[in-house]
Amino acid sequence: MKFTTFKILSILLLCVTILSCKNKKEENKDVAIDTRLSDEALLDTLQKQTFNYFWEGAEPNSGMARERIHMDNVYPQNDQSVITLGGSGFGVMAILVGIERDFISREEALTRLEKIVGFLGKSDRFHGAWPHWLDGKTGKIKPFSKKDTGGDLVETAFMIQGLLTVSEYFKDGNDREKALVEKIDQLWREVEWDWYTKNGKDVLYWHWSPTHGWEMNFPVGGYNECLIMYVLAASSPTHPIKPSVYEKGWARDGKIASQDSLYGEPLVLNYYEHNDEAIVGPLFWAHYSYLGLNPKGLKDQYADYWKLTQNHAKIHYKYAVDNPENYKGYGDSLWGLTSSYSMKGYAGHRPGKDFGVISPTAALSSFPYTPKESMKMLRNLYEKKDTLIGKYGPYDAFSLEHDWYLPRYLAIDQGPIPVMVENYRSGLLWKLFMQNQDVQNGLKKLNFTVKN
Repeated sequence: MKFTTFKILSILLLCVTILSCKNKKEENKDVAIDTRLSDEALLDTLQKQTFNYFWEGAEPNSGMARERIHMDNVYPQNDQSVITLGGSGFGVMAILVGIERDFISREEALTRLEKIVGFLGKSDRFHGAWPHWLDGKTGKIKPFSKKDTGGDLVETAFMIQGLLTVSEYFKDGNDREKALVEKIDQLWREVEWDWYTKNGKDVLYWHWSPTHGWEMNFPVGGYNECLIMYVLAASSPTHPIKPSVYEKGWARDGKIASQDSLYGEPLVLNYYEHNDEAIVGPLFWAHYSYLGLNPKGLKDQYADYWKLTQNHAKIHYKYAVDNPENYKGYGDSLWGLTSSYSMKGYAGHRPGKDFGVISPTAALSSFPYTPKESMKMLRNLYEKKDTLIGKYGPYDAFSLEHDWYLPRYLAIDQGPIPVMVENYRSGLLWKLFMQNQDVQNGLKKLNFTVKN
């Protein structure tokens, strides 16, 4: 009797174990990969997962990108209806990747983009500029901080960069697609870039609020992530800035140019972090402006932008290999610092300001600049550290040094991955954005030269 009971219990336990393993396998079926995948198949996997942040993970009413998605369902700072303008600008570009990689149909993409553009047309704007965050249910501003209660020109620039790219993709399409292009053109023309010079000063200001005016007082001078804002401001057919705004405000009367090097790589430009000089910036500075703006062959009187962005990524790679802080895991297959989550919340990470936190987007969005080094990082993540991979690709950040990670995502970190990987593979988004006639006019106005 005892043997029979034990035998029955053993069989039941085995069944439960098998069922549990099966359920676990089902839960992870979207993230598990065959480690024998080719480089191309692995890039497909990465792009599809990160694209899905903006497709399956989108806020349903607006169709736009949620500021963050926490797979542990803990939201200490804001709720799930908060959408981000910049991240959504990256997201509309990711939707184009989805069409080209056959993740979704052109018809499905068009329907989603119509929803997004329609929502943007009805949402709060301040002299044509959207705020950093919106409530996805209402289109009303969700203040980013106490005084950040109006337009955010940088986030608006990231959104416009995406929308102009979408416009180029659909401009020769059917009547419905051309109607979308017309709506995008209207939004583009309504942004009052010149307003954000604060009564005609030779610099662009990041914020303006109807309740706090210019109190945030953030004139944007380079070099940082904001080059695209100046390019678009010069390109505007309705509210353009003068070249002097770029030359004096962004380029600081030539002081933006650098003769310094790090790890044997010329910096090209001086990096400014919140108007304080930094040795080298976090890697998102080499991504956000260049999702559409192609740095290959792009030059002005201050920089060769391919050399600038490529060296930026190389410096981060060489820093990790050097590992001056002796952090666990750093090396040729684990590298890349940028602004992301950390053990103490959202924080900026870069050489010289390193807390042992690696952010996958840093290396993965650098594929155009460092393809071999980025591929090493990608394979390391998916083949050896798959606990750091979730439904929407690699989690935002982790630290082997501090044995820390959270199953959480940020739109501004996931968004550059599928877009920059596609620029590496086909140059799609670069081709589309750079063929826009207004953009070509703006680059010429600022004395850029472009060679493809």
